[in-house]
Amino acid sequence: MKRGALDTILVCLIAGAMILASCSSVATTSIMTVATTTTTTKITTTTQVTSTTVVPTKVTTSSTSAVTGNWWDKLGKPQYGGTMTFRNNTNVANFDPYYIGGSPSLAGAWMERLFGDDWTLDPSVFAYNIDFRPTDYVKGQLAQSWEFADPTTFVIHLHQGIHWQNLPPVNGREFTADDVVFHYQRMDGLGSGMTPSPNEAGSPILTNVTSVTATDKYTVVFKWKIANPEYILESIEALGGGTNIEAREAVQQWGNLNDWHHAIGTAAFMLQDFVDGSSATLVKNPSYWGYDERYPQNQLPYVDKITYLIIPDNATAIAAFRTGKIDIIDGISLQNAQSVAKTNPEVIQITVPGGTGETIDPRNDRTPFTDIRVREALQMAVDLPTIAKTFYGGIVSPTPLSLTSSYLVGWGYPYSQWPQDLKDQYAYNPTQAKQLLAAAGYPTGFKTDIVTDAADPSLLEIVKSYFTAVGVDMEIRTMDSTSWLAFVRTAHKQDQMVMRSGAGSLGISSDPIHQFMRFQTNYISDTAMVSDPVFDTYYPKAMAATTTDGMKQILIDANKYVAQQHFVISLMLPMNEVLYQPWIYGYNGQSRAISGGTAQPFNISFYGARFWMDQSLKKSLGH
Repeated sequence: MKRGALDTILVCLIAGAMILASCSSVATTSIMTVATTTTTTKITTTTQVTSTTVVPTKVTTSSTSAVTGNWWDKLGKPQYGGTMTFRNNTNVANFDPYYIGGSPSLAGAWMERLFGDDWTLDPSVFAYNIDFRPTDYVKGQLAQSWEFADPTTFVIHLHQGIHWQNLPPVNGREFTADDVVFHYQRMDGLGSGMTPSPNEAGSPILTNVTSVTATDKYTVVFKWKIANPEYILESIEALGGGTNIEAREAVQQWGNLNDWHHAIGTAAFMLQDFVDGSSATLVKNPSYWGYDERYPQNQLPYVDKITYLIIPDNATAIAAFRTGKIDIIDGISLQNAQSVAKTNPEVIQITVPGGTGETIDPRNDRTPFTDIRVREALQMAVDLPTIAKTFYGGIVSPTPLSLTSSYLVGWGYPYSQWPQDLKDQYAYNPTQAKQLLAAAGYPTGFKTDIVTDAADPSLLEIVKSYFTAVGVDMEIRTMDSTSWLAFVRTAHKQDQMVMRSGAGSLGISSDPIHQFMRFQTNYISDTAMVSDPVFDTYYPKAMAATTTDGMKQILIDANKYVAQQHFVISLMLPMNEVLYQPWIYGYNGQSRAISGGTAQPFNISFYGARFWMDQSLKKSLGH
């Protein structure tokens, strides 16, 4: 029986007993209601629970909670104490939001963002398990409220009483609007003598904000060049390393924050120790300003410590999880998840959509990939339905992808809407693939290579076999994630094709505005090196849109064009398996909540403060 179902039964039994006991005296009503939101959801996401048996859990309930009727009552009352341990799949590269970009970092653990998620929202309404947060479901973290003073002026009011961690050189002083101004001036070169972050090239704020100013101690005003509310909100609310706010005195004293000893923030945890290539230890901030939105009387955080173990090898990480040394592990294969379920039936397993699809990105600026017939041939060479059935165990859709994930309903171009002639270009057809290669001047195929950061290249081995069948001999070159980023994203030294595990170029679930830049000329994350004058028009069109519906249509047009041009080879959108121990509460696969390494836990400062653990249950299970 799953934990949620068991807890519900217990609550119902207790409530039933209370009602029977009251029948001889005063008739009282004790009806549990579930809080729901009637706002139309822009995105439909699914959190599928696929675990088997869960051991009985300790449930704390009372007549008060039954009458209150909040959906989270079934989880029991939060408990303080304990250490949560997560896995980081790669070493930490830096500690400064100015340099983070796509490199592995944990800065989101001790620094906070202006915006966060709604901790009180029922996951059945929106589960936060994809990167994009519709504006209806965004709440403030450092920000208390915000509004448009006019179409190009965005005003943010900060929570009062927030303090920096009691570490030099800030020494616990109050967080103010000047800190927000400094952060954005530093990141985007808006201040005198400041140079934009190397990772902010083409960012919406860098290119479209004219000024960031503090009008009083708790108010920040952003002046924009454009009057597009959807674009502005997505830009300022987006998840990303560049949204973590650093202490200005620390930067002024040390120049940058790349030394972990200089890690300072406003969050519920402080970086106590970092062992390169081994671990990161975060301890409770005793003077943290935040309280639990579900239980407003409870000061956060609940746990005393968070430990990240740097374990690149999946087998080693899974072994540690089996023995209770890791509390949550995500991004594992269905086969591994099923294996753990057999030995650890108490473990809870959920399936969440991948942040992007898996893609193979050829350099569109070098032969033979300058010829669309070659790119289309490689697409036709791959049997997507068979890979979906055999490699992914049938849990993923076998359909190819365009730019936008199907989980962003209303924003993209789902496969079901493609015309048949376009579907045929993505269908498995090795005979047609050979004909296209011959027409492009490669009747016997060609040799090529691919650079990947995948710890497990087994998917690429399958693709390699399909390519071989049409005469394309692909050598697979692997490197660690940090080296891959430097080699590909920074230096563009790849000579043929690349693949980044879990971070493909199609099926993107992040905010729509960044999708318009994916294949833009000279965009830093365009690993396919596309330079297409038609695609380059979509971004300025999106900026000029004045309504959300207008932006949606432009993104649909961009999706159609991407599908037609075959800039990259589409594989599938993976579903990620997540396992967590039964003593962990509050976690339901929220995106960026605990993921380390290439995924980067931008939201750990928010969720890490609110997750809690049942230490008695953990002990009873022998851990």
